[in-house]
Amino acid sequence: MSIFSCALCGGRSLYLFAEDRRRPYFRCRECALVQVPEPFYLSATEEKAEYDKHDNGADTPGYRSFLSRTLIPVLARLPADAEGLDFGCGAGALLSKMASEQGFQFANYDLYYYPDKAALDRRYDCVTLTEVIEHVADAACLMRQLQQLLKPGGLLAIMTKRVLNAEAFGRWHYKNDPTHINFYSDETFAWLAAELGWQLELVDKDVVFFRLPD
Repeated sequence: MSIFSCALCGGRSLYLFAEDRRRPYFRCRECALVQVPEPFYLSATEEKAEYDKHDNGADTPGYRSFLSRTLIPVLARLPADAEGLDFGCGAGALLSKMASEQGFQFANYDLYYYPDKAALDRRYDCVTLTEVIEHVADAACLMRQLQQLLKPGGLLAIMTKRVLNAEAFGRWHYKNDPTHINFYSDETFAWLAAELGWQLELVDKDVVFFRLPD
């Protein structure tokens, strides 16, 4: 496979990290992002078909519990009048509903299910991405967009399972989802914090927060 640039830092120092019968996975020596080469991306139609299989629109106790692992610590860090955006909210937009039940106003945006770009023309006290970041091909562009969506001092909350090492990655079910194309680790998030001047907080095994400077 020809050399390609890292989707996050733009570096060209990538090496083969793992490979299975579906596709190869390369890791960047600069920012540690593990990424799938573009020839293995799904088309938009194929991608949405995969999302339509998920039951993420259901308001169930299990799904509420899952989202709460991000939402509860988010709300604990926000003032009472804070406004948020759930970026990549999915068909059910449940997180914003749960936030509303606690007295917080969250807007929704999703490329396929809530595509109203008016939500992207504002700035927010908080932006949440629960199981979203691993689906986005242009990681660098996404980070710039998220920065523009947040007010000074804003909170960025990301939920995604993190890469541990090559051995664990080889056994990892998470990489088998064909819509998962970028995989982050503690090292990647630390690189982002240093590069962008954001404050990093590792909240849970799959939840990280960034606080933007005031």
